[in-house]
Amino acid sequence: MSWGFHLMMDAARCAPHKIRCANNIGQFTQTLVKEIDMVAYGAPQIVMFGDGNKKGYTLVQLIETSNICAHFCEETNDMYLDVFSCKTFDPAVVRLVVNEYFGNPLVKTMFVTRQAPRPLVLSNHSPLDLQLR
Repeated sequence: MSWGFHLMMDAARCAPHKIRCANNIGQFTQTLVKEIDMVAYGAPQIVMFGDGNKKGYTLVQLIETSNICAHFCEETNDMYLDVFSCKTFDPAVVRLVVNEYFGNPLVKTMFVTRQAPRPLVLSNHSPLDLQLR
């Protein structure tokens, strides 16, 4: 049993002009939501944050099943993307959309299944009953 799925993608060597363009990031977000069969909740927030080597756009898109977030680092042309959803999605599709909107970056990914730990229940006793004995 799992509660959700979390893709973490670190991308190097993104196309510089594409990660510096809020419109491109917005189009990427709309396409990604559609291609992984999610439903956007409102418009994406795309805001310039940071200074020095941390400066870049940050993206937050709520989806009915959780969220999509990213930060685009202008100094290094890197992108750090998180897609988290309790609805399944294909990480390979995310990669294809990233390639389409940000060039063909060098990518490292981690895909994890999320589930909060559950106490082990023996017989018909509740976990609290077992702790009190």
